[in-house]
Amino acid sequence: MLRNSPIVVLDSGLGGLTVVRSLRKLLPAEDIVYFGDTARLPYGSKSPEVVRTFVSQIIRFLRPLDPKHVVIACNTATALALPEARAEFPELSVSGVVEPGARAGVDAAAADSAHISVIATEATVRSRAYEKAIARRDPGAVVTLTAAPLLVPIIEDGRDAACPLARLAVEQYLATAAKTEPDVLVLGCTHYPILRELIEATLSRLCGREVPVVDSADHCAQDVARRLAVSNLLRGPGGLEGTLRCWVTDDSPRFAKLASRFLGYSIPSPEWVSPDELTNGSPSPVQTLRRAI
Repeated sequence: MLRNSPIVVLDSGLGGLTVVRSLRKLLPAEDIVYFGDTARLPYGSKSPEVVRTFVSQIIRFLRPLDPKHVVIACNTATALALPEARAEFPELSVSGVVEPGARAGVDAAAADSAHISVIATEATVRSRAYEKAIARRDPGAVVTLTAAPLLVPIIEDGRDAACPLARLAVEQYLATAAKTEPDVLVLGCTHYPILRELIEATLSRLCGREVPVVDSADHCAQDVARRLAVSNLLRGPGGLEGTLRCWVTDDSPRFAKLASRFLGYSIPSPEWVSPDELTNGSPSPVQTLRRAI
């Protein structure tokens, strides 16, 4: 891998674009390849074995790009597949979003033995990955996990905070979290920041006070920057602005339209790769992408 090699960011759908947005702000010279597995989302309701298979297929498909770092920008995939991905691809630098999110939650609580609430997908909650990661930093912390399975499909459907369905779902899930009187709320899914303002307002109303809300995107980007700096793989300042190239497994025109909500700017239509190509390990689309980069 070289300094000019791209950073790969993968997710089940659109959510990982919040990580891309933070990476673009922090590391504007870097080329980024984004892969949204839109044909097979959501990951949060699937078994660990299936999620691990999907992550392995995506990394294997993109491996010919010789990425200098791979970010699993999906909390479910991080919780269920990160150790296996590192073991299968030992030559690659691979990180996830759970550890940065847990670190941010502990820092935001600003007190020992704080009460930290986490909302996440069903699979992330079942994995207890956040509970374990927070305990490593603050063994006395009280951690409450709440599954919010409807939020990902609501967001992927293009609905925003004005949507009654989104407001009802957020109200229901946060009512459970608010009963525990948390010191901080961690958004344990990279999709959820799209509804952050609604989540903050609803939680403050339910708790009768302001409660810090943390997402891991900025902290994940900082973690990637640190890893690349240690490996001397950061592109130097003063160069050209890096590129962003997106791949999806379904519905590319819709992806480009909704991506602007996550990134804050428009992107070209992504390129499509069928799940069959991932299963069969066809390298030709990646070779085309390598030439384009």
